[in-house]
Amino acid sequence: MKALLFTREYPPYVYGGAGVHVEYLAGELAKLMHVEVRCFGDQDTVNDGVRVKGYPFGKSSFAHVDRKLSGALDTFETNLETLSDQVDADLVHVHTWYAHLSGILAKTLYGIPLVHTVHSLEPLRPWKREQLGCGYDMSSWIEKTSLNMSDAVIAVSQGTKTDILEHFDIDPDKISVIYNGINVEQYRPTIETKALEKYGVDPAKPIVLFVGRITRQKGIVHLVNAIRYINTDAQVVLCAGAPDTKEVLAEMEDAITAIRRAGFGNVIWIQEMVTKKEAIQLYSHATVFCCPSIYEPFGIINLEAMACRTAVVASAVGGIKEVVVDGVTGYLVPLEQYHVAPFEPVNPDSFSRDLASAINKILDDPKLAESMAAAGQQRARDIFSWSSIAEQTRQLYYSLRK
Repeated sequence: MKALLFTREYPPYVYGGAGVHVEYLAGELAKLMHVEVRCFGDQDTVNDGVRVKGYPFGKSSFAHVDRKLSGALDTFETNLETLSDQVDADLVHVHTWYAHLSGILAKTLYGIPLVHTVHSLEPLRPWKREQLGCGYDMSSWIEKTSLNMSDAVIAVSQGTKTDILEHFDIDPDKISVIYNGINVEQYRPTIETKALEKYGVDPAKPIVLFVGRITRQKGIVHLVNAIRYINTDAQVVLCAGAPDTKEVLAEMEDAITAIRRAGFGNVIWIQEMVTKKEAIQLYSHATVFCCPSIYEPFGIINLEAMACRTAVVASAVGGIKEVVVDGVTGYLVPLEQYHVAPFEPVNPDSFSRDLASAINKILDDPKLAESMAAAGQQRARDIFSWSSIAEQTRQLYYSLRK
């Protein structure tokens, strides 16, 4: 069997969890079958049995179109480019709306099964309209079409499956839950501190860490606002780059400025996407990792932190509730009690205070921090191995053979 994976992200151009997912899934699947990846970029490699080819994105064909719309149109154009080479696979597997059109066309033109992994759902990301304008309507249409045409749908958590059934008219029997995974041989504690030294983080002091993009989905502004309630002897390290829009970046900058003006100088903002090696060092030395997401189908960053033996404080939303065990590997902070919509708490200050309270419980109790860290590392090793996830995916593929 040969599987063709379509994705926007693939190394070295990875900025989110979906890119991490495809990287490791492809590597493990290649031990079981032939695997080809077509992505956005300039890649042209064969490594460990995975054939990878990138296709140009944002070639300025739409330079005279409104900036918000050009992003959606550029995506459409790159999807067509990914089909400029013959498809010789037994099935196609798509990841995120950026690649859905490629799968739709491959299924239609070559008569092969389409598998669609749901990493997120457009109806639950209304803030994307800020980024895409009416291009958000296009992304929603493409996602809906791909889901309806798919021969099999993979949800990355039970929570995601529930969301799919709530927002789309899809046969539940067509949906399989297959979790994201973690390479525990790569993501594990390290004593290296070069990354901390590079960014001015003191490994001798408690560290509260965030790693992720600056988006409304990740809820980072709520963590920034929580800093005024977090123990002042702790460093709050924000590895936050790749803002979705200028507007959300401006909100982040305003929040950081307000915190610093209020006298909280314990904030270190790393305004770039750190490397994998740097992230592992930061995870390893953090006392608490905080994931304040307001929408998260899975939350692979929590799993990365757990594998590096770090306690986690996270929002009790989506798939996070299936990764973090409340009171065992960290704390889950309820968000439903504040929610008006999927993108804004009723009382943001209450949410920020609750995040800080959970963080402080761990900061104040080194034994608790260590027990949660150890439990998290063990859970990551026992449940979320990529080899198991690849085998589940292989079995799904074979069930679609005619």
